Amino acid sequence: MAANAIDQTRRMLSLVTYLRERPGARVGDVARAFGISEDELISDLDVLPMCGTSFRGGDLLDIDTDGDRIWWHNPDDVAEPLRLAADEATALLVAARAVATLPGLREGDREALLRATAKLETAAGEAAGASSRLSVTFESEGGVFADVDRAISERRRLWLRYYSPARDELTEREVDPIRLFAVGHTYMEGWCRLTEARRTFRLDRVAEIRLLDAPSAPPEIELRDLSEGLVQPSADDPEVMVEVGPAGRWVAEYYPHDSAEDLPDGGLRITLRTPSPSSLRRLALRLGQDGRIVAPTELAESARRAARE
Repeated sequence: MAANAIDQTRRMLSLVTYLRERPGARVGDVARAFGISEDELISDLDVLPMCGTSFRGGDLLDIDTDGDRIWWHNPDDVAEPLRLAADEATALLVAARAVATLPGLREGDREALLRATAKLETAAGEAAGASSRLSVTFESEGGVFADVDRAISERRRLWLRYYSPARDELTEREVDPIRLFAVGHTYMEGWCRLTEARRTFRLDRVAEIRLLDAPSAPPEIELRDLSEGLVQPSADDPEVMVEVGPAGRWVAEYYPHDSAEDLPDGGLRITLRTPSPSSLRRLALRLGQDGRIVAPTELAESARRAARE
């Protein structure tokens, strides 16, 4: 099973230490040490040169390979103690204090975070003062997060009233939760007993949630690799064509697509695939005069009807 983004991040952090202590290490030896294929290792090595110790892009890792051995040319440069600028320290402190208030955070993790925050405040000195005047308020999904997290740890089934924007309706269903993850928003992946299939639920669309006494027993399924994003279209999914004006060019950056062809007015003709074409009606409504769905015809008409309504 392909590693997810969190596993890859942990591996690359260990890889940095491993390579620092073993200059000129052989690709095959390193791959065996980490229990991955040589192709996966090379993929990690393609990412590491884009990483460094500065938020502003400086001090990047100068690591390369000739296919047989791996060389790190500037280990001493990036080993210097990290020094945070005032804005960096402020951002970290505000984020740390905000996360520490999340109701779903395990107590041990909360205590560790508060200890780290106290150390950061000491190191930041005067910069810490600005952060104390800023605060972050999370959406109401925090309570839902806590219930889902508890259900996963206690292996209990959940009852949900869930809003589906594609159908514009609330449904009631029982779900065996599998995992929590964040890709822009926070989601729960679980086995839906209503559809008898794997489903993904966005926590801020959960209108009501309740833990059940029934045990959670999802079938054995392979977890998806989410490193490329939540939506990963298949070649078998229906094809949709969207035309956007200059103000709608962001669609090509936000949505995975097969092609994006420039139009004379500065816009784009974008071809993409989605397992649920009807979900793109919301995209058409959001674009307004900046774009329209061209094909398939029935989806284009459905979007026009939704706009009129």
